[in-house]
Amino acid sequence: MQHTQTTVLLINATHPEPPVIEHAAALLRAGELVIFPTETVYGLGADTLQPHAVQHIFTTKERALSDPLIVHIADEAALEALVTDVPAQARQLTHAFWPGPLTLVLPASSRVPKLVTAGLDTVAIRMPRHPVALALIRAAGVPVAAPSANRFMHVSPTTAQHALADLNGRVPLVLDGGPCAVGVESTVLDLCSETPTILRPGGVSLEALRSVLPNVQFSVREPSHLQEGQKAPGQLLVHYAPKVPAFLFDGPVEAMRKAILAEVEQRQARGEHVGVLIADEDFAAFQGSGACIYRLGSTLEQVASRLFAGLRVLEESGVNIILCRSFEAQGLGLAIRDRLLKASGGNVVSL
Repeated sequence: MQHTQTTVLLINATHPEPPVIEHAAALLRAGELVIFPTETVYGLGADTLQPHAVQHIFTTKERALSDPLIVHIADEAALEALVTDVPAQARQLTHAFWPGPLTLVLPASSRVPKLVTAGLDTVAIRMPRHPVALALIRAAGVPVAAPSANRFMHVSPTTAQHALADLNGRVPLVLDGGPCAVGVESTVLDLCSETPTILRPGGVSLEALRSVLPNVQFSVREPSHLQEGQKAPGQLLVHYAPKVPAFLFDGPVEAMRKAILAEVEQRQARGEHVGVLIADEDFAAFQGSGACIYRLGSTLEQVASRLFAGLRVLEESGVNIILCRSFEAQGLGLAIRDRLLKASGGNVVSL
């Protein structure tokens, strides 16, 4: 991988400075990569319509070509050139949730390079809600393909520092707009299937989608293999994963606490350094346990926004293993649960 000097520019998250935006936009137009904040996670952006720039995303992340990219736009009019059809359902959803953390899978037009779509005839598109992302896309004048700004399958970045930890020296520019508000990636909704189907739960809940389209469905899918083209990112068994093993404990809250504490004691007795990822309500039970504790907060919104940061903090603290508790599969909890399942690579202790 060729080494590049990476520049980090601070940018105002609510009122991005035009000269900084124009500098980043010029890099995108020139076929370069730019790391930028969205409301979900930091993205690694390239001009969607330049295949060599898109290829650079895959080599920079060491990402499998079978994992498609989400195309980011700044206005609904941009949809027309990227898809062959905008169904009425899509219009209802964009009216309700754009800009925001909802990605729609639609039939791709011939303008979209096959590299972007993992060779499929569908393309995943969203309009982010973050002022920096919107300003950058508008200034560049092109749709921006952008996966998360991390090494493939590693924990997603919710700060510029996370992105730098993974990709420093691989990209020319990082726009640092502070921490991401939502903290988990967008919901990906497939509008090319017979029934609108969630392929990846995320920042827009199943309940919110059903308030607009009552027939939206979600079922836990079997993890896919790298060789197959995917309709959406985040479909693999191991994803969003720390560099140390993680285990997810799933069951009633009190049972999870007891089981995690017992596991902490057993592993410490073997000389292991253990990290635990817990909610604020669990903290009293773990005080004095000797584990390295990361508190995620007391609401699902707080848990989502701190989840990836927590995994990275524990990973960097030198623990041998990370033990996580599960959360209810309601609202944002569905996305949190999905990320924890993938971060643990299927290592689930059911109680």
